[in-house]
Amino acid sequence: MFSSDFGIFSSIWDGLIQFLAHGVTGATWWQTMIVALVFTHITIASVTIYLHRHQAHRSLDLHPIASHFFRFWLWMTTGMVTKEWTAIHRKHHAKCEHEGDPHSPVVFGIKKVFFEGSELYRAEAKNQETLDRYGHNTPNDWIERALYTGRSRLGVSLMMIINVALFGALGVTVWAIQMIWIPITAAGIINGIGHWWGYRNFEATDASTNVSPWGIIIGGEELHNNHHTYPTSAKLSVKPYEFDIGWMYISMLRSVGLASVKKLPPKMAFGDVKPVADEKTLEAIIANRYEVMAGYAREMRAACKRELEALQQRRGDATVLQSARQWLHRDDDKVPASIKPQLAQVRAEHPVLDKMVTMREELRALWSSTTATREQLAADLQAWCRRAEESGIAALRDFSIRLRSAHA
Repeated sequence: MFSSDFGIFSSIWDGLIQFLAHGVTGATWWQTMIVALVFTHITIASVTIYLHRHQAHRSLDLHPIASHFFRFWLWMTTGMVTKEWTAIHRKHHAKCEHEGDPHSPVVFGIKKVFFEGSELYRAEAKNQETLDRYGHNTPNDWIERALYTGRSRLGVSLMMIINVALFGALGVTVWAIQMIWIPITAAGIINGIGHWWGYRNFEATDASTNVSPWGIIIGGEELHNNHHTYPTSAKLSVKPYEFDIGWMYISMLRSVGLASVKKLPPKMAFGDVKPVADEKTLEAIIANRYEVMAGYAREMRAACKRELEALQQRRGDATVLQSARQWLHRDDDKVPASIKPQLAQVRAEHPVLDKMVTMREELRALWSSTTATREQLAADLQAWCRRAEESGIAALRDFSIRLRSAHA
């Protein structure tokens, strides 16, 4: 009898040890880590699709099933409240790189944002003025009021219980990875590095950069300069070599009726070359001004290369031009003060480049003017094209002719 009771107790004990070691799944450590990465990726997808593109920017609509899944998952894996995240992000765009931006490296410094981005988020989440002004049209249903808002700890605690039940003691590690994933990737990398280091397709008015052309690990948010240029677009990739995995997921949701896209990046259309640029040309240029300036920047880089080759053939000193060419096409406020004397020297020594810089600013004035009439701006565009094509600079002539073929 004693032996039988001991055997039952021993079996229960062994089962408990097995459960604590591997949970109900019996997964090995490497299988558990794969699941952890899948869980964190679902969290990233939830942030970029639901919080960012759907809630903050309204670039797509989500079916209630998809919307609530993302909301529930984020409650368990991050504890974030939809209204808080949305309001803080909208304020970031409204105040970007200026006083009031909740998490700009330009304002706070890269070290602060990278290492303490989540602290900046939590501090701003306590600002009721931010929530009232920027948190409109976010969920305010019964479940939001009764469960999600104000009960963040309950959500993340439930996630820990689930992880331990699935994977045993290793589930605590899975939970810890989930808890740090968004503070590192979103608060640190995107809000920090995404405004400090990387490449730029467009001269957006802020310091945003594309961290990587392949937006996979952070759901496409790596294409941050593209996003700040076209914030209401559901798709973050714009170049043929760029990939936005978040857009891939949205396309999959759309194919089964769980999402509908409201807006995509504008794409300039071209047709026959008009004798003169007209108001329709002007409309197309203004609507696609970032793409127009990106095209102009390519022409400037090409002109710099030709000037550099010619200088080397003459055995001249190309040091200053080599140093300045990566900045010549950038907006003046984005150029470091230490580089500006070099740019001034290059413009003085290379009339072609000086002319292209001057005409770039004249072209920008077409959409920067707040007082000129539509007819006056169209006349200014015609005059710009005429000067470009009479300049004797092939790059300007070809660019102008292409502009005259643009249409809305």
